[in-house]
Amino acid sequence: MSWGTELWDQFDNLEKHTQWGIDTLEKCIKFVKERTEIELSYAKQLRNLSKKYQPKKNSKEEEEYKYTSCKAFISTLNEMNDYAGQHEVISENMASQIIVDLARYVQELKQERKSNFHDGRKAQQHIETCWKQLESSKRRFERDCKEADRAQQYFEKMDADINVTKADVEKARQQAQIRHQMAEDSKADYSSILQKFNHEQHEYYHTHIPNIFQKIQEMEERRIVRIGESMKTYAEVDRQVIPIIGKCLDGIVKAAESIDQKNDSQLVIEAYKSGFEPPGDIEFEDYTQPMKRTVSDNSLSNSRGEGKPDLKFGGKSKGKLWPFIKKNKGATPEDFSNLPPEQRRKKLQQKVDELSKEIQKEMDQRDAITKMKDVYLKNPQMGDPASLDHKLAEVSQNIEKLRLETQKFEAWLAEVEGRLPARSEQARRQSGLYDSQNPPTVNNCAQDRESPDGSYTEEQSQESEVKVLATDFDDEFDDEEPLPAIGTCKALYTFEGQNEGTISVVEGETLYVIEEDKGDGWTRIRRNEDEEGYVPTSYVEVCLDKNAKDS
Repeated sequence: MSWGTELWDQFDNLEKHTQWGIDTLEKCIKFVKERTEIELSYAKQLRNLSKKYQPKKNSKEEEEYKYTSCKAFISTLNEMNDYAGQHEVISENMASQIIVDLARYVQELKQERKSNFHDGRKAQQHIETCWKQLESSKRRFERDCKEADRAQQYFEKMDADINVTKADVEKARQQAQIRHQMAEDSKADYSSILQKFNHEQHEYYHTHIPNIFQKIQEMEERRIVRIGESMKTYAEVDRQVIPIIGKCLDGIVKAAESIDQKNDSQLVIEAYKSGFEPPGDIEFEDYTQPMKRTVSDNSLSNSRGEGKPDLKFGGKSKGKLWPFIKKNKGATPEDFSNLPPEQRRKKLQQKVDELSKEIQKEMDQRDAITKMKDVYLKNPQMGDPASLDHKLAEVSQNIEKLRLETQKFEAWLAEVEGRLPARSEQARRQSGLYDSQNPPTVNNCAQDRESPDGSYTEEQSQESEVKVLATDFDDEFDDEEPLPAIGTCKALYTFEGQNEGTISVVEGETLYVIEEDKGDGWTRIRRNEDEEGYVPTSYVEVCLDKNAKDS
């Protein structure tokens, strides 16, 4: 089975067929290219989908993902992200192993096809030229033969005519002989060219064309084999990622099997347990007897003053059968006093743990700076030890600040857990007014904590403490004559004075000192005639006048 012998006369059709073969190969390349684009697009959409449903950091949604079902969902999103990565691998491998390879092969194929058909046309043109030479010699031989016949006939006519002179007869005879000689020469030339053409034609149809067509056949068969190999590669690229995709799906199944409904139910209890006891029975109030009604009307106030747990409902609490705290519509208090006891304890414990981690981090940094300073002291050429003093002082200030914060939250935590009595006025002042980010929560504490049965209501003595604190703080600013400046200070950090009696400062700002720290951690400063107040002493760098120090 050879194209050279079977298709010796189908040069044009073979040319069309081989061009169709190249077009088919380019169509395959285009198909695979579009597949890679689909895989990339699919992978991108899967990644975007996974990212879209990932919980946002530091959001309420992130807290919800402590449940096993939500963790399983997160695992599914992560596995889908890996699943998308495998589709990217498919796209990359198809591009490198099929598209690039076939594109290069197509260029080589086009060049080979062009060369083969160029040789075929060249052989075709040669045989056509030989054919034209044969036709030309044949026509010349035919023409010379006819001319020789006419010359012979004319000679015979002249020789038979008795009226023609002998000279004319001789002339006609010579002319006939010349024509016969020309016919013989043409015959010999025609015979030679014919033999040559037959040889060339035999070579053309039995040697040149078979060889050229054989090359074209081999070229076409290689193209067909290459398409088959590309199809196998196409399948293998998909097959190679199946195990990893299977692992992704196994991961999803494993995540689903890790869901524990009992554990999630327990987490709901831990998340929302208030710590309150269910309310007791409501006593019957007999309004038919004025004396009993009077006693009943006074029972609520008496029980609130004495802090007894068995309170009667009255006033705004009437009709409420569950001892929940009123919701705080403003900012969340620093001590989480707007939460039920159990939830407040968890929040405070969480805050203490966070502060402990921050303290440890700062202490590690301080140790590292101290070691570096020791190295500089032993090897001055490595650096100036004094250059680390500022950083060391800054870290020490941060540690002190964090420790004060920790003490504050630990005091609140101890109070909630019943390990410490109610805070004193001084403790309230230090913890309630120290931080820059919080409103005066101690003033709102008694207002926010209210329950129908008095189980979570501040005692009147504590409310009085807050009022005394506010009164004392206000009295400090009732001086008619402004205090003289005793020095200046530079703000080391930004402080937002949201509490009454405090003043906001910006890092780097210079202000006047009008009253030193009296041991409570606060320094009184002034910005101008109308703006003055307290800031935490650790937030400012104080520089007192020498005269003020002497006095």
